[in-house]
Amino acid sequence: MKWRDWDINLKVRFIGEGIFNLLFWMFFPFMAIYFSDHFGQTSAGILLILSQVIGAVIGLLGGYCADHFGRRRMMIFSAAGQAVCFVFFALANSPWLDSPMLTFLCFTLLGLFGQLYWPASSAMIADVVSEKDRPGVFAIFYTSINVTVVIGPLIGGILFFNDRFLLLSICTVVSFILLWALNHWIHETVPVVSADKSAAPETSGNWLYYLKKQFGDYGIILKDRLFMLYLLAGILVAQTFMQLDLLIAVYTTSQVPHQNLLALGTWTLAVDGKQLFSMMVSLNGLCVALFTVIVTKWMTRFREGNVFMGSAFCYGAAMIIMGTTVNAWVLFLCIVMFSWAELMQVGLQDSFVAKLSPEHLRGQYFAASGLRLSVGRSIAPVAIPMTVWFGYSQTFYILGFVAFIGMVLYGVMFSQFYRKKDLNVINS
Repeated sequence: MKWRDWDINLKVRFIGEGIFNLLFWMFFPFMAIYFSDHFGQTSAGILLILSQVIGAVIGLLGGYCADHFGRRRMMIFSAAGQAVCFVFFALANSPWLDSPMLTFLCFTLLGLFGQLYWPASSAMIADVVSEKDRPGVFAIFYTSINVTVVIGPLIGGILFFNDRFLLLSICTVVSFILLWALNHWIHETVPVVSADKSAAPETSGNWLYYLKKQFGDYGIILKDRLFMLYLLAGILVAQTFMQLDLLIAVYTTSQVPHQNLLALGTWTLAVDGKQLFSMMVSLNGLCVALFTVIVTKWMTRFREGNVFMGSAFCYGAAMIIMGTTVNAWVLFLCIVMFSWAELMQVGLQDSFVAKLSPEHLRGQYFAASGLRLSVGRSIAPVAIPMTVWFGYSQTFYILGFVAFIGMVLYGVMFSQFYRKKDLNVINS
């Protein structure tokens, strides 16, 4: 799908959100350091975990609102909330005020408004893009995010610690520009469902009615056997790729010895564990930024079940091999396999969720699919104490086995999905 064929909604979002994400990644990676310095590591960890849990719940609410109140309305509301948060975020780090508590509150609210924004944003892509073009479009948006993940921290590492007020002031201005663009240029895409029109006036304005309706809608999702298998498999596989900045970081920085990468005559390129980890993260980001669109286009030629199962297998194999070595070149090979596993399915995930979801519940399905990451992110830190209980190698083996279980669940889920699809074709 070429740029000229994109809906105006997609063009506005791609440019606006790309700039906004770049600024976001200039401060986001350093917030844990900021909070640890001001609140202590234990308190900062508890506060950040709490904000993630609340964010996951808010994300489910965002999916409901996107379906029942409109994609455009929720995106504008969320963008407005983020703009206001940035005003106080900048103020809390200004020459006139230095307030870590206000900073934490603003940072948390930014995340919550982001959780309200994301389901509507993803559902809007599914609304305006045909099924065959969705993987490519989702891949382009994912690539854009990863480019900002690579570039943002490099610039932010300078501005965040040297002129935080300037950085956050720029974020404030950009967020208001994005709000203006969304308000003036995007149009509503939510499918019109007659059932919503039949709601009685006296109940449609009652918050208890909406709360009951939300639980009813998510009850339908919980009864969707295929989607729940997809969710469970995703949570299990997430235990591997969430380890990049957890177990893999601790392992390489503490267990990998100083070693030579290259030796040319008297010249040698030597790295220690910390330097090696930085290079591995950069390699992962570079692979994802450069090859997401290409690999996604290639993966659309295969059956989705084979792609998801192959991705889970590569994650598991990479973890097992990684736990058997401290050789830098083998670890580089593992991170390439790790990146390949990510590239295989990243463009197909949201596209597949769009296939599973009824049109009138699409936003809520996207919000619920986010539980793969939020639940996975909440469980993943358990791998750190596991290294004390079982040792590093055994922990890597366990996580690899968990990924293989996810692969099996994907196999079960997709066999049922294809069987159901074939029956629908026969009946039609």
